[in-house]
Amino acid sequence: MMRKCHLNTCPVGVATQDPELRKRFTGKPEHVVNYFFFVAEEVRELMSRLGFRNFDEMVGQRDRLDMRKAISHWKAKGLDYSKLLSVPNSHEDDTIHWSQVQDHGIDKAIDNLLIEKSKAALDFGRKVKIDIDIENVNRTFGTLLSGRVAERYGHNGLDEDTIWINARGTAGQSFGAWLARGVSIKLQGEGNDYVGKGLSGGKLIIAPPKESSIGKAEENVIVGNTVLFGAICGESYFSGVGGERFAVRNSGATAVVEGVGDHCCEYMTGGIVVVLGNTGRNFAAGMSGGIAYVLDEKNDFHLRCNLAQVELESFEEDESALEELGYSKNEEVDYRDLDVSHNLTKFDAIRLKQLIEKHARYTESNVAKMILQNWENYIPRFKKVMPIEYRRVLKEMLDSKAKSAA
Repeated sequence: MMRKCHLNTCPVGVATQDPELRKRFTGKPEHVVNYFFFVAEEVRELMSRLGFRNFDEMVGQRDRLDMRKAISHWKAKGLDYSKLLSVPNSHEDDTIHWSQVQDHGIDKAIDNLLIEKSKAALDFGRKVKIDIDIENVNRTFGTLLSGRVAERYGHNGLDEDTIWINARGTAGQSFGAWLARGVSIKLQGEGNDYVGKGLSGGKLIIAPPKESSIGKAEENVIVGNTVLFGAICGESYFSGVGGERFAVRNSGATAVVEGVGDHCCEYMTGGIVVVLGNTGRNFAAGMSGGIAYVLDEKNDFHLRCNLAQVELESFEEDESALEELGYSKNEEVDYRDLDVSHNLTKFDAIRLKQLIEKHARYTESNVAKMILQNWENYIPRFKKVMPIEYRRVLKEMLDSKAKSAA
């Protein structure tokens, strides 16, 4: 085994984005289909040999297992298989295979209320505002609503903030999972694991309630582990600390958080992450795309960052950047009006300030306000995490675009 899946250097062209390596993969979808036909044919032969007509008849038939080789193997000494191989007691009219439809309680989900209150937005695209309390039993809050948005408007969704939800309480797992574009949720409370899983264009804001007695938000965990897992686009702002594996496999979402645990930005391929506080170890492991900005006040972030595929860059306020964007040197500029999305290799101070200003506006974060008030002093304390190959590809694309325009 090559063990290269996380390095973008797969020698057979499967786990890689490199176009030259991908040429080595000669497989076709039809080959997979054909393989499974062979699997099915062999399964039918084995079932026929054992005397079974379907899979239901095979469930629980432990007498057909040949256990002698396993039990007599030297590794099996001291192991008790009796519970694993026991046949469950069942009523004579009952079955020991799946035969009843499971009730997942979808009809009782709180999202049904959200869908009802969002009817004007879903039908006519009108703006709606919803105030609601939630509890930790309310899992995947906003997901069914996002499904209705996607049914009618596709991935493009609705206009920004068309559906604005003010929620209070402690969210259940997967809060805002697959949240669609045009749906924004502001939670006064705290999240759980998998907040923003598969985020698909929506906006998530989580901050402690104003009457909270926790003290400094930046010293308290506000969202759990594996936040923004597999997110593809959208925004999130968390006034507090995130758990482990923050933004793992993020491929396009933007996030601002005030601290993270271990393995942040793991396997990330796109998007932007801003960390306004401490990080855990192994930051950026397997990170092949996207960028991150980390506040490195103690100048020791390099000790916790996995530098196998990324490099750390410093940056500062650059007046020439504004001129490049079409503004004169002494012109007063509202950073919110600047579009710097076309080049992730430049405009770092502008991009970072835009995101911190949004974070302050949405969450009223004291950390964000302090940084903005002392902006010139804080810029040198930030480190930009840039994947090496990603930077090379971006520059090649920009050069190619410039040559085409010339």
